[in-house]
Amino acid sequence: MATLIHTLADHSDDVNYCAFSSSCLATCSLDKTIRVYSLSNFTELPYSPLKGHTYAVHCCCFSPSGRVLASCSTDGSTALWDTRDGRRLAVLEQPGASPVRVCRFSPEATYLLSGAADGSAVLWDVQSLKLYRSGNVKGGSLVACAFSPNGNFFVTGSSSGDLTIWDDKMRCLYNEKAHDLGVTCCDISSHPVSDSENGFKYFQMASCGQDNQIKLWLISFADFLGVELKYKCTLNGHSAPVLACAFSCDGQMIVSGSVDKCVIICETSTGNTLHTLSQHTRYVTTCAFAPHSPLLATGSMDKTVHIWQLDLRRPCAGDTVENESKVAVEDWSEDDVSAWLCAQDLADFVGLFKMNNIDGKELLNLTKESLANELKIESLGQRSKVLQKIEELRMTMISVSVPVPDEFLCPITRELMNDPVIATDGYSYEREAMENWISNRRSSPMTNLPLHSLMLTPNRTLKMAISRWLETQQK
Repeated sequence: MATLIHTLADHSDDVNYCAFSSSCLATCSLDKTIRVYSLSNFTELPYSPLKGHTYAVHCCCFSPSGRVLASCSTDGSTALWDTRDGRRLAVLEQPGASPVRVCRFSPEATYLLSGAADGSAVLWDVQSLKLYRSGNVKGGSLVACAFSPNGNFFVTGSSSGDLTIWDDKMRCLYNEKAHDLGVTCCDISSHPVSDSENGFKYFQMASCGQDNQIKLWLISFADFLGVELKYKCTLNGHSAPVLACAFSCDGQMIVSGSVDKCVIICETSTGNTLHTLSQHTRYVTTCAFAPHSPLLATGSMDKTVHIWQLDLRRPCAGDTVENESKVAVEDWSEDDVSAWLCAQDLADFVGLFKMNNIDGKELLNLTKESLANELKIESLGQRSKVLQKIEELRMTMISVSVPVPDEFLCPITRELMNDPVIATDGYSYEREAMENWISNRRSSPMTNLPLHSLMLTPNRTLKMAISRWLETQQK
């Protein structure tokens, strides 16, 4: 049983990542902030939100003691924060100033690893806050990383689909093509498992990717034998790219979140699905188990973080594994519509929608005219906002069985472009995202080279191609 016990809805844009310490939960967002909550009552700490990044915050993580929080951003930096008072302790600039996609402390807090869009991986000495070692993955962005339990090795995942194992001297020890369309996340369990073939101790590793799959691996980190990576199995429960995966503290469960808007919890020993959670209304971007309590956090592009209470008793033979409220939008009740309005910062309209008996089917049929004439929403701005959210909801209903072509995704937001423009670096971006980018800097998001001009030219050919693709998906 997984019970939704609390929803955090403080971020004003997509939630990109969430992380637990023994007493706190941290979340970060496209809105440039990090928020920190107490696990005792899920209230936000007095110093939260943490501000300082000048663009989207992609990842955050606690040090093993929980006293330091790291965050990394598209602005090319990794920041360290004191979790006692929210003071910013340091700003670590990525060499080359490339957008930093992921960061992670080693188990003994000796190092902080930061990985960036240009493929650079940097080990920072946590005590001196100086660069210790650096390296590069080939042919893609570094988007995922995880340390071995002893901290002497770490694994990185790239957008080209490779898993790479490194030692703490930044030597590349092993490389494996794991996901054809790109790795999105990886995690290593701290609990060893034995291998009956040779008696060695292995650790479980999970990776997930744009190929809709979660792969489980057995990995050994014996100094005298080197590293060894063995494929174990593939979990195929999701119907779209899997964006996040994480082990429970005892290594017996793995949770994953996907573009299909579902969260799936599986038993690692059997691969059986224990729970499917479907309360998020947009892509699930992050998920994490708490270290010392039966809690799970899941974050989404719907701007919310759900907190779940887990019943850790294993299902017995013959028990029915529940599928928690996986309801199509057309079948939403009036209460489901009310919950959606709250998640979209439209809570002021809950009473009006209930008074007019707006359920899921009615919601999808609302137009500019019906909002004005039937629901009597007088403000043009408010009508436009409601219609925009409804259109976004209709977009998410497009079948996700076929991945969105990469050329249709904005390189900054990684979302389907609505108003593509060409910058002087030759790349196409979502207009609003690129305008926000050049308001803070005058370099290319893709190459980091200076832009000779800030002119943005509408890419009408690409916009037409996206429209045709959307039409084929709606048939």
